[in-house]
Amino acid sequence: MPKEPVKMTARGLEKLKEELRYLKEEKRQELADYMGAALADGDLRESAAYDEARLLQSANEARIADLEELLHRAVVVENDGADAGVARLGASLTLAGEDGENLVFHLVGTHEADILEGRVSDESPLGQNLLGKRVGDQVVVTSPNGASSVFQVVNVSFE
Repeated sequence: MPKEPVKMTARGLEKLKEELRYLKEEKRQELADYMGAALADGDLRESAAYDEARLLQSANEARIADLEELLHRAVVVENDGADAGVARLGASLTLAGEDGENLVFHLVGTHEADILEGRVSDESPLGQNLLGKRVGDQVVVTSPNGASSVFQVVNVSFE
């Protein structure tokens, strides 16, 4: 059974490609050098450095395989210009709070979410709440401590 496509923005796709390039071209070489140094130390039966190098190499190869699978299934969601005022994947929303506080969220695919950068997965509860919103709509944002605040959408744009 074929796996489902992974929706993402063009920026997210480029970040994944760059990470894959780094892991293959740079990190592999760093780990090979580290493993070579551990081998040069002698007795491998009791070499913590060699064991660590093998674990790091294994983790790196697993991440490379994951990224290759993601990239194979990736589908970039394009902004086709139709209904540009409606929030969907790839949209940036500016929300104004009653207290004058502004929040900016970017709706992205699951694999490119980073809440510290305001990049919210379209599958998260907040992302689901933002999907389909237009300028003038109200949004309830719940903080990690459980407090809720009401915001108004003041801008919807696309990267």
